[in-house]
Amino acid sequence: MAPTSQVLTKHSSNVRTIILNRPQQLNALTLEMVSQLLELLNAYEEDPSVKLVIMKGEGRAFCAGGDVAALANGSWKQGAVFFSRAYTIDYLVATYAKTQVSLIRGIAMGGGAALAIHGRFRVVTDNTLFAMPETALGSFPDVGSSYYLSRLPGFFGEYVGLTGARLDGAEMLACGLATHFVPLEKLSLLEDALCKANTGDPEIINNIIHDFSNKNPKLKEKSHYFRLKTINSCFSRRTVEEIISALEEEEADRNMDDWISWTIQALKKASPTSLKISLRSIRAGRLQGVRQCLIREYRIFCTILQGKVCKDFFEGCRALLLDKDKNPKWEPSKLELVSKQMVDSYFAPLDDEDWEDLKLPVRPNLTSYAISKL
Repeated sequence: MAPTSQVLTKHSSNVRTIILNRPQQLNALTLEMVSQLLELLNAYEEDPSVKLVIMKGEGRAFCAGGDVAALANGSWKQGAVFFSRAYTIDYLVATYAKTQVSLIRGIAMGGGAALAIHGRFRVVTDNTLFAMPETALGSFPDVGSSYYLSRLPGFFGEYVGLTGARLDGAEMLACGLATHFVPLEKLSLLEDALCKANTGDPEIINNIIHDFSNKNPKLKEKSHYFRLKTINSCFSRRTVEEIISALEEEEADRNMDDWISWTIQALKKASPTSLKISLRSIRAGRLQGVRQCLIREYRIFCTILQGKVCKDFFEGCRALLLDKDKNPKWEPSKLELVSKQMVDSYFAPLDDEDWEDLKLPVRPNLTSYAISKL
């Protein structure tokens, strides 16, 4: 095994395994890590001897996302460099020429989840925990998530993106975020089988994973997915205010429904500005390919990092990650105070001579699978 500090690599004949290696920090991504990942993915794609790329995390997490506390303390331009590289990785994974398998054990959140979900084969297990918790942090679901959340059944993507709801492996499989569910005790056996097969043929890879899979893992009694009818009814509304109003009407009709109460509280605790940006972004994603989604999300995040329109991201990092008082003071504090003009400004090019739109690499000779995402 060849260590490259925060990212490890393992070579097995024509198979390359990338291991995220910050276990104490739940493999949260740093600038060093995204730079290494970009270099490795490009090298493996160009190397004719590489047939299959496996990605996994060391310890109890796949990847908890970007190390946002560090980003909040730096300049917005430093943050822009990080996100330009992170988004480029997501674009590479989404359009990768080689077959790629992600073994999603443990926590997979935000930008960490995107590393896997943009890929072809996404294997979850008993202890997988997925969430996009950004609105509680004064941010929004990014890293191309407006592409894949908007393609979940009904309005489940709006629900997951706005509330930060946590999904287990069975729920990820049910809604399409995952392609396979492999029991935890079989995960290392699967990895060995993939290395021994020494092939990049997607059909063969799929069959190997299928042999180790639990085809219909049981959804828990209180699974979010069982609430899809209510989610579709409420989260299909035009505005965040209308979504909350619809949920409150449901709550009045169903006395003592813990799930509806939790959903309303999750929305009311989140940054009002973040909620409005997030809903608009996911809705835009329904009509855009992954490339357009990443370019748009990069604009939004650079505007957030500049902090000229709203400073909720810095306040969220303070309250949840630094001081940990869990009591952010959002400004504006109410949904009705977040104007359309404010939201519009996040989707416009930045008024800064040092800024430019995200430049994603040209991807020649794309597979039909990759082309379908564009």
